Amino acid sequence: MKNKWIIIGIVLIIAVLVTLVILKKKGVIGNEHTQKVTVEEVSSKTIIETVTANGKIQPEKDIKVSPFIGGEVVELTVKEGDQVTSGQLLAKIDPEQYRTAYARSEAALNSQKAAVANAKASVAQAEAEYVQSQLDFNRNKGLWEKQVISNADFEKIKANFQVSKSRVDAAKESLKSAEYQVKSSEASLREAKENLTRTAVFAPQDGTVSLLSVEKGERVQGASQFSAGTELMRIANLNNMEVHVEVNENDIVRVSMGDTAIIEVDAYLKEKFKGIVTEIATSANTQGTSADQVTNFDVKVLMLSKSYKHLSDGKPEGFSPFRPGMSASVDIQTEVRKDVPCIEIAAVTTRNDTTGRTLTSYEKRKQEKEKKAKYEQEKEIKEYVFLYQDGTAVMQEVKTGIQDNKYIEIKSGLSEGDKVITGPYIAVSKTLKNRAKVEKTTKDKLFEKKDD
Repeated sequence: MKNKWIIIGIVLIIAVLVTLVILKKKGVIGNEHTQKVTVEEVSSKTIIETVTANGKIQPEKDIKVSPFIGGEVVELTVKEGDQVTSGQLLAKIDPEQYRTAYARSEAALNSQKAAVANAKASVAQAEAEYVQSQLDFNRNKGLWEKQVISNADFEKIKANFQVSKSRVDAAKESLKSAEYQVKSSEASLREAKENLTRTAVFAPQDGTVSLLSVEKGERVQGASQFSAGTELMRIANLNNMEVHVEVNENDIVRVSMGDTAIIEVDAYLKEKFKGIVTEIATSANTQGTSADQVTNFDVKVLMLSKSYKHLSDGKPEGFSPFRPGMSASVDIQTEVRKDVPCIEIAAVTTRNDTTGRTLTSYEKRKQEKEKKAKYEQEKEIKEYVFLYQDGTAVMQEVKTGIQDNKYIEIKSGLSEGDKVITGPYIAVSKTLKNRAKVEKTTKDKLFEKKDD
């Protein structure tokens, strides 16, 4: 009997120990683990919200030079990188066929002028015949009225008179036609002369030959209403450069004309340049299929020459430290708040349960349903931080504002000087519970293990 009670006691002790272990694992009792955390006080800072985008450097004004007429390039007077002035000769197209066309048009004009002279002589002759026939008609009309001549003779004279009148009208119309032909020939001659003149290609502006696309001896096409023609070269003003970037549709609503920007160029790793937004596209660029379509908007950021003037000191006139096509990243400063309460971004989190109690599976499912229903009604996500109060993590709801790469503005819920838990990230974002015991430490000792 005594052994029986001993066995029962041992079983009860084992059951109690198992129960304690299970409860401890669930965090109901015996959870004496203290989470190491880093702490930072709320302080006033200046927050600059930015939109980051990547792109290429291009001249603000870059003109593509194409010939008006086609033919063989017989002369190139510049090479890539040369400085040119407005009106300077850049290239020549073989003019021989255009000289021939000009001579042909000139000969045609002279021929038409001679035709005009002949037409004028024909008009004078027809008018003289008309005057003579009119005199004959008037004289014979008197004779016919006196019945001196027969009706047949008078009708013949009358017909000759009408014919001579028609000949005058026809001669005058022929003269007009010849004069129109002269005007047409003059237009053809002007066109031939213009084409002959356009065999020489001149610079449309001051600048640098940023790209040379043809070589001497190549054949090129002239510009027309259906084609822009063969691009000979590009003349760019490298004194004014801008960065062409694409901004995502989620960020473009925050970008405004005149926003300042910080520009980093891959070729100058330790340099930062200033810029200003000068152009924002109103239509989007869409890439990809409808399933994974990416929508971006083109934005142009003018680089302020004062910010890179030191790179050009001591260089020849017209030198530019940037070349078209260089890669650059742009931080567009969309909003600035000065002296506002701030904390590290990592200190802010969103949570479902704020009680600090371990939930059952049923409670978790119920809370998830309630959360979804509430979200559909309010469309609002609540944000929290953990205050550090005498070794305890206290959850506090906050409302945030703009943020930069490290800090975020606190609009309400905290005061300057409040101590906020900032790390570790996994603890703040997921595992740390309200009213949990914590140990304040520094970042370098955050993940050190205690010796057994």
